[in-house]
This record gives sequence, C-alpha cells and structure tokens, in this order.
Amino acid sequence: MLIKQIIEVYDILDDINASGKRVEEYLRRIKPDADIEVYTVNGKKGSTDIIKIKVQGLNGKSSGGDAPTIGILGRLGGLGARPECIGFVSDGDGALVALTVAAKLLDMQNKGDCLEGDVFIATDICPTAPTRAHKPVAFMDLPVDIAKINQEEINDDLDAILVVDTTKGNRIINTCGFAISATVKEGYILKVSDDLLDIMQTTTGRLPNVFPLSTQDITPYGNSLYHLNSILQPATATDAPVVGIAVTSEVSVAGCATGASSYIDTESAARFILETAKSFGRKECSLYDSDEFEKIVSLYGKMTHLQTFGKTSE
Repeated sequence: MLIKQIIEVYDILDDINASGKRVEEYLRRIKPDADIEVYTVNGKKGSTDIIKIKVQGLNGKSSGGDAPTIGILGRLGGLGARPECIGFVSDGDGALVALTVAAKLLDMQNKGDCLEGDVFIATDICPTAPTRAHKPVAFMDLPVDIAKINQEEINDDLDAILVVDTTKGNRIINTCGFAISATVKEGYILKVSDDLLDIMQTTTGRLPNVFPLSTQDITPYGNSLYHLNSILQPATATDAPVVGIAVTSEVSVAGCATGASSYIDTESAARFILETAKSFGRKECSLYDSDEFEKIVSLYGKMTHLQTFGKTSE
C-alpha cells in the first residue's frame, strides 16, 4: 500500500508555499542520491515548477540494458487556486499520484526492490494557478501553455506513457476511483490494453472501469474543439503509446473544488501505476499490439495530422 506516501506528499502539496524544491527535499530524504531535476518555467498566466525524477532499473537503458522505459506524467492545471480558493484543489490529484509513485519507488530501492526498467516521473507544482469557465463545472487553468509542458515532460527515451489526471468535471465517467482510457498512438485511438485491464482487476479487486474518448480529445489544446480535459494531451507530442489514468467521481466536481480529493481513490490509482511499471519493465505488459498497429497504418494510412492543429485558413 502507498497510504504513507500519499499522506506525506499531500502534506507538502497542500501548502501555499508548495514548490518543486520542497518536493525534491522530501524525495532526497528518502534517497539522497536520487536522480531529480527541478526548475521553473514561465507563461502568460504565471509560472510553475517542473520536477522530473528518473528511477533507474536493474536492466534499464540508463544502465546499458534493454528493458523498456515507462513514463508517468502527473497532469494538472494547479495544486491550488489561491486566493480564489483556499487549500488543495481536486485538480491537484495528478501531481499527488505521480509523486506518490516516485516516493514509493525510491523507498523500494532502499529496501532492495528494484524494477527491471527505468521509470521516469514528471509533473508540475503550482499552488496559485488560475481558473477558467467550463461546463458542467469550472476547470483549473494552466499558468503555462500546455505545449510547453509537453515539451518539458516528454522525451524520446519513453517507450510508453501513463498520464494521471483528475477527470471529474464531466458527466460521462460516473464512478468513484479511477478509470483508464484506450491506448492512443500517433493519432489512432486503439483498443484497450488487456494487460492493463488485468492489472486493474488485480489492484482494485473489481471489474475495470474504462472511460470513452472522442477524436477531439486527442487533438492539441488551442484548436477550439471540445476536450474532455488535458489527460491525453501528451499523445499529441510523442509517437509512444499513451494511456490516460483518470481519477474519477460519480458526479461532476469542479477542478478548483477543495476538499474533493480522496486518499482511497488516489492511492488506488498510484498502486495500479506502480504495478504497471513493474510489469512493463519485465516486458510482461503491453499498451498496444505493434503488429496490429502496423496493419492498421498499412490499411488506412497515418493519422499523425491529428497530433497537429490541422488545416489553417490562409
């Protein structure tokens, strides 16, 4: 269980002075030599701290091995909407889950439990993010353009990406806990990974929840189309397979709502991600069928134009 890490990370993030540096200090108390990078990026609506953690695997690329690398991205607008709202907002769960996984992986290494492949974790830390109008409930907004966040958090070493994001501001996911998406790769919405469904059943003890995607959801923000939220935005900036891990609720909850985070739901999502990372590094978990992907491209062509802003008026 990751309850200890959830509580410790939450205590750091639920603070008007939360910062990447404070998170780094916490993680270094667990493992002083951890591979951590922290820096600030600025945007039109403010700034945020980017934090990146690489947890080296026994047979990972960083040690000259051939085990695949999985990326875990915590997506959010902000941890808080101060001064409009006081406290940790619902939207912050993406960062909470991702950093909880990082803390657990470092603790596991101290105890002699190392994964086969490298694990890369990235998220941003902003306790004073803006909000924006959205139906059916208000969203948190990003202080920095999302394309910039993609640029900072995604790299070519990633063989697969899990994106964890609060996804409660809708009426299409009607359960508390978390849900996964179909795999998205290079503009295609592929079938749901059977391996991920198996892991989800094991970690939750329940039938798996899968949330629907529309074509609009996998196109870049800024094209004036509807998006469920930003959970699949990393899929616009990589050719690696991407799966969304949505922290969910039965009813629509505003991203800027406080008091809406559940340690049961976030711990469950973190535990699922951890088990997926274990299996992925051992090459026992696949997010998509590579042979079928090659066949669909040969039959219908590339769909990478959906990763762009498409046709623009002259």
